[in-house]
Amino acid sequence: MSLSDPIGDMLTRIRNGQVAKMAVVECPSSAFRKRVLEVMQREGYIRGFTEVEKAGTSPVVEIELKYHDGEGVIRKISRVSKPGRRVYAGIKDFGRVFNGLGVSILSTPRGVLSDNEARSQNVGGEVLCRIF
Repeated sequence: MSLSDPIGDMLTRIRNGQVAKMAVVECPSSAFRKRVLEVMQREGYIRGFTEVEKAGTSPVVEIELKYHDGEGVIRKISRVSKPGRRVYAGIKDFGRVFNGLGVSILSTPRGVLSDNEARSQNVGGEVLCRIF
């Protein structure tokens, strides 16, 4: 099955898993998804992720969700740049997410970075999503 928005699908699985208080959610594996998950792990929004090969199917990524006092660490996660409308931001264009409490994830020429990492490396790019 082909998806028109694989990152949006992954974010929806994470959002739904946190609402259902699941410990682990699965999504199909890809290198780009793993890079986005690495940024989410560095920023402290998920515990971690592992790639699992299941017999007879394509590999999946198991994402370990993170909770604090029974509530999900991710309060809001939204897709910004979509297949029908790409959103790009220069270094001066992206502001703080929820007054600096949240983070934007960007696809830049130097890889997938958080907005803080992109500012420190002085690069802009496509704004993939915002997390709070």
